[in-house]
Amino acid sequence: MALPIDLWLIHPQTEMCDAFRDRFEDLPRVTVIESRFEDLPPHDCFVTAANAFGIMNAGIDAAVVHFHGEDLMRRIQHRIMDAYLGEQPLGTSFIEPTGNPEYPYVAHSPTMRVPGSISGTDKVYAATWASLLAVYQHNVSQRENEHAKIETVVFPAMGAGFGGVPFQEVARQMVVAYQHYLDPPHRMDWDMVIRRQKAIAYDQGQLVIR
Repeated sequence: MALPIDLWLIHPQTEMCDAFRDRFEDLPRVTVIESRFEDLPPHDCFVTAANAFGIMNAGIDAAVVHFHGEDLMRRIQHRIMDAYLGEQPLGTSFIEPTGNPEYPYVAHSPTMRVPGSISGTDKVYAATWASLLAVYQHNVSQRENEHAKIETVVFPAMGAGFGGVPFQEVARQMVVAYQHYLDPPHRMDWDMVIRRQKAIAYDQGQLVIR
């Protein structure tokens, strides 16, 4: 069973926030915040919609590095070199401490290998799902240390910037990942796989969850 978390969804544009509200309306512990990263209140973990090489010099990644310092980017790049031989696969995520007790962690979660369009793919889902799993695994590993657990996770609009994914499709794929997090399967069979695949598949913005 998934461990409960508070999910914050942020973006500075009203249109994206409206898409988040529409898709996440009936799901628990979700807050939509029309905000830039720099204006967020304290939180436990911020998810970076990154590239596979940890080069964080543009978009929201640059804001994260400006806030936490360039040493954070260097540590992330060293982890990518050590754990992934220099290229972090899409669909993976890892938790990196920031050293700031009010904003203690970031999750480095590539949505793309290099900056470019990912419209028409399931990469938003894959990066969101990987981030939720990384947070879950971190919290499982900290069962005996309540103070180190991640309770508040902040997601930007994954893939909406350089990725060029339309706002409604960003929200659709992200909500599918969160629904799968909240309701994991109790057994593995092809019926379950087909349901998940239909929910994830790109559908030009129409919700297809059954």
